[in-house]
Amino acid sequence: MIKSITDFDVAGKRVLTRVDFNVPQNDDGSIADDTRIRESLPTIQSIVERGGIAVLMSHLGRPKGKVNEKYSLKPVAEHLKALVDGMQDNSNNAVHFPLETAVHFVPECIGENARAVIAQAKPGEIVLLENLRFHAEEEANDEGFAKELAHNGDVYCNDAFGTAHRAHASTAGVAALFEERCAGLLMQKELEYLGGALKTPKQPLIAIMGGSKISGKIDVIRRLFDICETILVGGGMMFTFYKAMDMNIGSSVLEADKVDLARDLIAEAKSRNVALVLPSDVVVARAFDNEAEHKTVGVGDIEDGWMGLDIGPKTIATYSDVIGRAGTVVWNGPMGVFEMPSFAAGTEAIAKAMAEATQHGAVTIVGGGDSASAIVQFGYHDKITHVSTGGGASLEFLEGKTLPGVEALNVDA
Repeated sequence: MIKSITDFDVAGKRVLTRVDFNVPQNDDGSIADDTRIRESLPTIQSIVERGGIAVLMSHLGRPKGKVNEKYSLKPVAEHLKALVDGMQDNSNNAVHFPLETAVHFVPECIGENARAVIAQAKPGEIVLLENLRFHAEEEANDEGFAKELAHNGDVYCNDAFGTAHRAHASTAGVAALFEERCAGLLMQKELEYLGGALKTPKQPLIAIMGGSKISGKIDVIRRLFDICETILVGGGMMFTFYKAMDMNIGSSVLEADKVDLARDLIAEAKSRNVALVLPSDVVVARAFDNEAEHKTVGVGDIEDGWMGLDIGPKTIATYSDVIGRAGTVVWNGPMGVFEMPSFAAGTEAIAKAMAEATQHGAVTIVGGGDSASAIVQFGYHDKITHVSTGGGASLEFLEGKTLPGVEALNVDA
């Protein structure tokens, strides 16, 4: 059984909370996309408004176990403070904070200085610790490092679904040291929607799988064969399927060592009566460049020297129609190179179709990563039932794997 942060009386207690503040930054250090920070605010609010001290810990980037100012969480602390200041004493907002809720930053995550700042923090305040990955012991799930982290709290809360598939000191090791351990509200929401999609989906369940490679999604596709009626395929992975069907793919991306596997997946889908739908047309270009000459062709008409970079309009119409008739839609992976405007139409159309399906009562779930970035880019993030904050974690969860960070929260009933 996994308890919720709302199950505990946190008044006067230090709640050591693993958040995922691994956010993209601009060249000047400012935050380019604060989605992950905002998604954690309901949990932080729940702690501070009930008189707890929210002691937050996160990683940022890959400093490889050494202190590197480029990856300091100080700019994140400043951004968090600005968000909290803007949400004070405004009960009309879904998330709001008491007046003068202070946000403290500690340039260490363990040790005497960290403990001193936490000790001085008052109930209802927030403390953000420095980057966990400045210590190599974090990713090694070092027991001693976990014990040092545990000194910073009375209750442990994990609200970082995006890191739950990693057995690190802050996600697995430290949880075992707390009798009172729980999931934050974001973690609960992730488990509720992704778990519901697997166990009790509103039918029919449709999956959309994109991205450049089959290799990272083999187990997900096979798991979806058990529960899906239809799987729509897009992105670069489609060309490996086409190669398996002996079609010319020009200079499109190809996983040559996965062609036999793609052939097996096509056969398996057929034998299990699952519609594995591939695009009928594709946008091809002379080069991997937004300004390159490009055109739309049928999938059987890709010429040598041309590469596929997006799904075509006929495919968009077909896929949008299937999505519109779904009860539940799970999407992971873009349809094309959406970062380039010339090849973004397919991904944007899928995002729009997802939003329209949601409006008509479907449960729509976006599985983090590039798909989540695309939903935000095209302005549909608030029109989807649930946009996951975890790319790799959501994939592993959909595969049916046990996530160490989630398993560590289990307590005896």
